[in-house]
Amino acid sequence: MAFSVSMMVLGLQLAVAVADKVPAFDVPRSCRLDLAATAGLSVDQSRKSCVSDEKRALRQLTSQWSSFSGADKAECIPLESVGGTPSCVSLLTCLQMRNWDR
Repeated sequence: MAFSVSMMVLGLQLAVAVADKVPAFDVPRSCRLDLAATAGLSVDQSRKSCVSDEKRALRQLTSQWSSFSGADKAECIPLESVGGTPSCVSLLTCLQMRNWDR
C-alpha cells in the first residue's frame, strides 16, 4: 500500500510539473509523420499547411495557457504522447473541449 501511495504522489508531482508550461513538440517531425494520412495535396503543400496550423495553435496555446486548469492540462498533455505524433492543434482542441464541458 505504501508503494502505491508514493507512486501516486510522484505521478501528481510530474503532472503538475508538466502542466506549468506549454509543452515543446517537434512540429516538423509530427507533420512529416502525418503526411501519410493526407490525401489530395502535394507533399509540400501538406507539410506547409501542417506546420502553419501547428504554429498558429502554439501561439494560441501560449496566449491562453494560464486560462486552462491544471487538471485539464494534466489529462490532455499525456494524451498527446499516444501514437508518437504530438500536436499543438490536438492539445489545444483537448483543452478547449474540456473547458466547454464546464
